[in-house]
Amino acid sequence: MKHRGLSEKELISDLRERFKPSDDSVLMGIGDDAAVFRPGTLPLVATKDMLIEGVHFLLDHPPHLLARKSLGVNLSDLAAMGARPRYALFGLGMPVDTEGDWIERFFRGLSEVASEYDVTLLGGDITEAPSLTISLTLLGQGKEIVLRSGARPGDAIFVSGVLGEAAYGLALSKQGVMWGASAGTDRFLKAYLDPIPPVDLGCRLAAHKVASAMIDISDGLSVDLGHICEESGVGAEVEAAVLPISPELCQASPAAEDMALHGGEDYQLLFTISPEVLENLTRIPLGHKITRIGSITEGEGVELLCPDGSRKPLVPMGYQHFQKDRVQV
Repeated sequence: MKHRGLSEKELISDLRERFKPSDDSVLMGIGDDAAVFRPGTLPLVATKDMLIEGVHFLLDHPPHLLARKSLGVNLSDLAAMGARPRYALFGLGMPVDTEGDWIERFFRGLSEVASEYDVTLLGGDITEAPSLTISLTLLGQGKEIVLRSGARPGDAIFVSGVLGEAAYGLALSKQGVMWGASAGTDRFLKAYLDPIPPVDLGCRLAAHKVASAMIDISDGLSVDLGHICEESGVGAEVEAAVLPISPELCQASPAAEDMALHGGEDYQLLFTISPEVLENLTRIPLGHKITRIGSITEGEGVELLCPDGSRKPLVPMGYQHFQKDRVQV
């Protein structure tokens, strides 16, 4: 694929061939003024994310990983609602001198992740822009939808996977460490550039009515737990000693705990479970590692329980848009 000298018509034709609909619910995909689809009877769940050069990524990041992440962050939002992804619309703004090889690798990565999660790309828009901007809209469906507002005092707080590795990957990226430099650093760069959202887990938590509230960890545990507490009108306490931090991160960085609490970009699930459901949790096939990290409390605010038995407020310090001190690029 070339960009310089490639017409919009030729580019659309290439994408139409690359992203053919995989099922008959799509009546018209790429190629007309708008897409036409018949989604069925389940509720539709919609989400949209943008990745901006210099804010969310650097231009020297591998284009196929940027494509994967651009869809992955949307997949994570749907996972947090308990919805199965179905359809995507994309927007791509890029400088006129963007190399054709970059475009080819970008859409190859987008095609890969769409295929992995059975997502049909319905269409979108490509335009000239002063800097690279990637925008994805994702539509999903789910019979049982989980909101942020269902947590109650006494509920247990869980997270999936491990925390903090993406934040360290971001730190390495800022230091100029490139993808492929070593297996050790690639572990953390992959967590940052190619997150794997636990979509199946989110759908199972919803289908089995396990989670009383749920959110994905995009801006940092301290920020996102605060969102659940605010929407549910509750407080929370988190045990520092049980945070799921990998031995590799502990060895690589003395700030591993801070990264797990505040770093963001993990795209794991943070959810609450009522005491009644907790008794039967082992009988439910979740298929993912989950860790209990605390409890929902009455009142307001989040406290961190330290290993020495002391308590301190867990102040939100992750990424928050439109603030000067931000974690992301």
